Amino acid sequence: MPKNWGRSFPGQPWQVAEARHFVAALLEDEPRSLVDDAVLVVGELAANAVRHTRSGWYRGWFLVLVGFADDFVRIQVIDQGSDDEPMVRSVNSPVDQGGRGLMLVSACAKDWGVKDRSGGGRCIWADLARVDA
Repeated sequence: MPKNWGRSFPGQPWQVAEARHFVAALLEDEPRSLVDDAVLVVGELAANAVRHTRSGWYRGWFLVLVGFADDFVRIQVIDQGSDDEPMVRSVNSPVDQGGRGLMLVSACAKDWGVKDRSGGGRCIWADLARVDA
């Protein structure tokens, strides 16, 4: 059975860095490449939660869950939902300043997806492969 750890964060932009530190601390014994990918993934997902969902509203919050299985680590960010569906955007210009977050998540993860939650929230998850160091 996988071990799971979680922590709730206020929906403030500066809390994205706290979420990255939380995940890095949980993965400190893993290979550096896995830690780097996990920190990037949680940073992108948490930033999206704060920017694009009700989590960034007054008294908003987001939840980070990290699950450990034998062959992967699952990063989940649960937000308070929005009217828009998360999607990978097409970035047509190298000077575009946004829209690459889910492309980066997709590049790092062996699989990822979106689950709607009751009450209007949403969970974005990414599985990162565990390999021997």
